[in-house]
Amino acid sequence: MTLFMVYNAQYVSISYDYINLLPEKDSSYTHFQDFKEVFREDVNMYVLAVSDPDFFELDKFNDWRRLGDTIRKLDGVEGLASVSHLFNINKNKEEKKFEFVSMLNDTASSQAQVDSLAGLIRSLPFYRGILYNDSTHTFLMGITINEKLMNSRNREGLIQQIAKLSQAFSDKHKIEVHHSGLPYTRTVIAKKIREELRMFVLLALLVTAIIMYLFFRSFKIVMFSMLVVSMAVVWALGSIVLMGYQITIISGMIPPLIIVIGIPNCIYLLNKFQQEYAHHGNKIMAMQRVIRRIGNAAFMTNLTTALGFATFITTNSEILVEFGVIASLNIMGVFIISILLIPIIFSFLKAPSARHTHHLKNKTINRVVEILIHWIVYYRKQIFIVTILLVLVGIYGITRMKTTGFMVDDISKKHPVYKDLKYFEKNFKGVMPLEIMIDTKKKKGVMRTSTLKKIDKLQEKLSHYPELSHSMSIVDAFKFSRQAYYNGKEKYYGLPGSQEQNFILAYLSKDKPRINLLENFVDSTGQYARVSLKVADIGTLKMRKLYHDITNDIYSVFPAEFYNVTLTGTSIVFFKGTGYLIHNLFTSLLLAILIIAVFMAIMFASWRMVMVSLIPNLVPLIVTAAIMGFFGIPIKPSTVLVFSIAFGISVDDTIHFLAKYRQELKLTNWNIGKSVIIALQETGVSMIYTSIVLFFGFSIFITSTFGGTIALGILVSITLLVAMLSNIVLLPSLLLALEKRLTTKSFSEPLLDVYDEEEDIEVDELEIKE
Repeated sequence: MTLFMVYNAQYVSISYDYINLLPEKDSSYTHFQDFKEVFREDVNMYVLAVSDPDFFELDKFNDWRRLGDTIRKLDGVEGLASVSHLFNINKNKEEKKFEFVSMLNDTASSQAQVDSLAGLIRSLPFYRGILYNDSTHTFLMGITINEKLMNSRNREGLIQQIAKLSQAFSDKHKIEVHHSGLPYTRTVIAKKIREELRMFVLLALLVTAIIMYLFFRSFKIVMFSMLVVSMAVVWALGSIVLMGYQITIISGMIPPLIIVIGIPNCIYLLNKFQQEYAHHGNKIMAMQRVIRRIGNAAFMTNLTTALGFATFITTNSEILVEFGVIASLNIMGVFIISILLIPIIFSFLKAPSARHTHHLKNKTINRVVEILIHWIVYYRKQIFIVTILLVLVGIYGITRMKTTGFMVDDISKKHPVYKDLKYFEKNFKGVMPLEIMIDTKKKKGVMRTSTLKKIDKLQEKLSHYPELSHSMSIVDAFKFSRQAYYNGKEKYYGLPGSQEQNFILAYLSKDKPRINLLENFVDSTGQYARVSLKVADIGTLKMRKLYHDITNDIYSVFPAEFYNVTLTGTSIVFFKGTGYLIHNLFTSLLLAILIIAVFMAIMFASWRMVMVSLIPNLVPLIVTAAIMGFFGIPIKPSTVLVFSIAFGISVDDTIHFLAKYRQELKLTNWNIGKSVIIALQETGVSMIYTSIVLFFGFSIFITSTFGGTIALGILVSITLLVAMLSNIVLLPSLLLALEKRLTTKSFSEPLLDVYDEEEDIEVDELEIKE
């Protein structure tokens, strides 16, 4: 099986596609698809920019021109626009047509030519705010990437070539070249995901190996435990390929998660094996009891963890469904591997020596457990008071939580991608596409003077939003044409009257120009028009208000009975998708709690016990939510994952403790107090060990360069630490305080029983009768 998975794992790949967070039936998603059927969105636009007051020096300007010419010849580049590659419209009076001519056919021959060209560019408002910002002396180069190449790994090579060429320009002229656009951002993120995947796997193996050695003082235990989880990682990668998935920023966490979740399986199995062997010295009997007793509990704990992850399947979000499927399947996979291989491997090895079982008598850990037992027996009231105060403070902290999300929210503010994004927002108001599609409900309805005036009025309203870039539409094309009609005089850059419009259309229709000025803004039937602009990455909270305000502006200009206008674009899909995703993640958390509660009710046959056992696992979630509220950590897709992951894992300790507690009830003849103490003495050490592994295991995510992954690592680590304390202190306290009101006869006779090793036959006492 592992060799088969190794064969498949070699074909694992990083996703280069745009991640859609919305279900296909959502209206925002369908609007976006409708828009793309009529027009083409600028999601494949890679932009470069420089800021320099001396940009129009001959040598510098010519090198910018050469840079553009070289980039335009690269495979996968479909188009390029910059101030050194612009077209102008000339009026041919004799043939009564417009001629689209390049302002510069080659590099400039003199400084006077460059100065003349600079004056001409500044006299054309059509390009102002789009390809240059005169107030900040910033000049942009837009590069259109082939869509097929965009969604393949080959785009990395193209992006690297462009980056190398631009760096040469930067080095020569000592000017920083800034990069942005979705092709660049997505490529950098995909590359970083691949690098971090390797790093996380190695760190997870290293951290867990060190901790296991400190616990067990045995290289054999460490080596074979690492073998088990390494095989599980291979299975995870192979299953991603077999399911037809690719690695995303979320599914990239699965391999290290498998290691961190798989190691506690090994700890429970090996700890019990050594306890049993130390007790009676029979290796095979110890193995038998481990499989029968711990195997049952381990199956339940892995199943509940898998169920917690499986709830992501209900979100209708492709990225989370894939994460839920792969994570849940492979959590059960790591259980199967560990329950088979650990006993098989250690049955062939020598029995553990006194040095290897010395940790069972670890005075520090045992002293900690004894202190906890003392608290539980004598300070239950104080434990309940502290818990209630924590919950009350937590509820207040929850009221301070905020929901938001940014397009590059997970990227460090020190990262070049983030810095360059802010640079483009400062100089061009952003790079995230925002589109308005206007359906006039009539063929050639766009060309009516009344419609053009309405579009112009809407654009004028949009110009007052500081978050929005300069907008472009059919109106701008007509204004540019009108300026050309009046021999390029800037004062004539304006919307033509109905009579002027007829003359201009006549000039445009005479000869198909090299660049069709109208087809980018209006469809072939003349029924649909678009208004294109860019928006800053302002976050989903501000975006929600902006969306509402722009929608009101649209309806104030275009009556709904005559026009059908939709606000769409990648920025809208992301903003709506983030809100949808957060809502569904909370739904999946509630579903996880419900499913695990039902499962535990079946396991322990007592609803009252289930309700009490859920309390110690809900308190850590409240504490974590409070930390997010007090420290201003917003609710976003990456941080909402914390709750489902932590709950699914933390409930494992509860199951291990209650399984042992239920068993002790039988042996102590229903002595609840004694059963709680014995259960804590036996499971407490393993709970502490596994919690330490989980704490440091999830802490490896702090080394990430993605803010969301860092937050997830910190928050899950804290949540699991609080969950360990809650399960080891609060749960036993509740059992002792409520006693027989909780523990009914049905609790001791569940549907799923845990094997009682005291009923085992002592091999040494067997004898053959003649």
